[in-house]
Amino acid sequence: MSDKYTTGVVVKGKVTGIQDYGAFVALDEETQGLVHISEITNGYVKDIHDFLKVGDEVEVKVLSVNRENGKMSLSLKAAKRKQGKVRIPNPSANGFNTLREKLTEWIEESQITK
Repeated sequence: MSDKYTTGVVVKGKVTGIQDYGAFVALDEETQGLVHISEITNGYVKDIHDFLKVGDEVEVKVLSVNRENGKMSLSLKAAKRKQGKVRIPNPSANGFNTLREKLTEWIEESQITK
């Protein structure tokens, strides 16, 4: 496994295999990782084949690297998030905003990142 892949980097790769639980993506000749089905896109994914096929070129974000067992977790949906759009919520003067107050903001944010 190459040392150039660290948590948080966004890289390009090629889908080399698809299973019910996720897709394997080769980042280079010797390094590949798994995009778990929950990291394909926001929302429910019934069939990965609706989103990916073997040979697709994809951009993924490295979620974790375990050099001891040679496994790498990757995410398609995290790579799609626009840089600068993710922000830390600002607590209100009397504590965190209530769920009702935040709901409209979350809906607007989710529509921006699609």
